[in-house]
Amino acid sequence: MTTSLVIYGFLGLVSTAVAFACNRRLFAGALAGPTSRLEGLYYVVGISSLCLGWYFNVRYVHAYPHQASYVNYTKMLFSNWASDSAAQDYTIVNVVLLPLWTIVDGRRRGMRVPWIFFVMSLFTSLAFAMAMYLAFVERQIRYVREESAASKTA
Repeated sequence: MTTSLVIYGFLGLVSTAVAFACNRRLFAGALAGPTSRLEGLYYVVGISSLCLGWYFNVRYVHAYPHQASYVNYTKMLFSNWASDSAAQDYTIVNVVLLPLWTIVDGRRRGMRVPWIFFVMSLFTSLAFAMAMYLAFVERQIRYVREESAASKTA
């Protein structure tokens, strides 16, 4: 099952790279500007979440080498009443609300390929994908503000 971790890790990197590549205008050029404190905080929280999540995922795969799969993982989320409550919340947020939110809000804000954050969540973590989305939104807001100011002075 270590192969699956490598594949999911690779797909997580690819989906994250796609998000940055498709929105590269936010990160390069005169309008990009430096990273704000809030944006930086989102990156720190996202990367911390990613590391913690992968730590536990690696432990899960090593503890259940022959059963490790999305199906078994999901079944194990629902193992008692307390985890059932958290698992249903996590599942609804990740599978329903995150895609709706990022796609609708991202399009309204003019972000490119906003659906990639949902894809990213499938291979990284929900918190990482949300943190990346929020960091991109923070950067998009500043980018639009700078773009508007530049067009007024032109």
